[in-house]
Amino acid sequence: MSIPTEPIGSIPRPAELIAAWADRQASRLSDQQFAEIADRALRDTIRRFEETGSPVITDGEQTKSSFATYPLDGGSGLAADGVVVPFEDGHTRQLPRLTTGPFRYATHASAYLAAAKRLSTLPVKQAVISASALSLLYPPSGIPGYSREAFLSDLVSESVTDIRECLDGGADSVQIDFTEGRLSLKLHPSGALLEQFLGLNNRVLDHFSPQERRRIGVHTCPGGDRDSTHSADVDYAGLLPTLFQLHVGRFYIQLASEPDPARVLGIIREYRQPDQIVFVGVTDPINSSVETAQKVRDRILLAVEYIPVTSLGTTDDCGFAPFADDASTSRDIAFAKIRARVAGTALAAQRLSRA
Repeated sequence: MSIPTEPIGSIPRPAELIAAWADRQASRLSDQQFAEIADRALRDTIRRFEETGSPVITDGEQTKSSFATYPLDGGSGLAADGVVVPFEDGHTRQLPRLTTGPFRYATHASAYLAAAKRLSTLPVKQAVISASALSLLYPPSGIPGYSREAFLSDLVSESVTDIRECLDGGADSVQIDFTEGRLSLKLHPSGALLEQFLGLNNRVLDHFSPQERRRIGVHTCPGGDRDSTHSADVDYAGLLPTLFQLHVGRFYIQLASEPDPARVLGIIREYRQPDQIVFVGVTDPINSSVETAQKVRDRILLAVEYIPVTSLGTTDDCGFAPFADDASTSRDIAFAKIRARVAGTALAAQRLSRA
């Protein structure tokens, strides 16, 4: 018996690359110089990923500005004063604001996939940002000559292209980052915003066949940045029933940092559909303590009490550094946690095989 295990996406960047991001933004570094530094970071990330024994890897999002804004890198028609996302420790992240249409991606995720595949023979998973997150770029006041519905139509088209290029480019799977799902219930407890997000994301997903959707998943968590979250105080009971209505085959669900994982697993058991695979989080990226393989094993054995092992996988709660300037977690800790996840998943599979 084997249990699939996959990372979420980001790995903390080396200090050299973090400094290079800042220097590039301040025009102190040329594109060529940045590319050389980024290439070294990517090669080191792929090598260290392979050394963990992980059967599936990512590029660590080394050359993304952030998990949410990579499609905007190199783009135009944007202002800096968009939606603000507050975190529990007091810091904030701010999205850009779209100022003109039509909306187009300036960067597609398939470029990151291709770079990683050139450096490894292992299966590579590719994360993409959800259409619902990017829908927040459109200002409430509107854009003259460019309606919100026209924007959403363009957004759906661009999101479909982003996913399809990754599938066609040989991604082992494509993960849609949907961290704004839980946050939406903090902003609008009625669930109206969450329903809007669900409908928009399903508009994207309905462009894919059932076979393709089995390779597409959705990741949910309460955000994870600088060792803080934006919506951990929102009850999963409000999100999960809606989440499992998304037209995908895989769900990557933050669980290791939940105060009552058994309760969350009970909700998953109630609402998961038979053809959906759930990858439960078994390591906590914003906790500097590295889990033991035995701790990971025990978390998996708890999950098996609620989810059939044939529909179960393991993952990390969140990416380790979703934003390019996040240095709150070291690369050594991130890879140690990944090794623990891989080893603990193997221990659980052995235990279940004997049983």
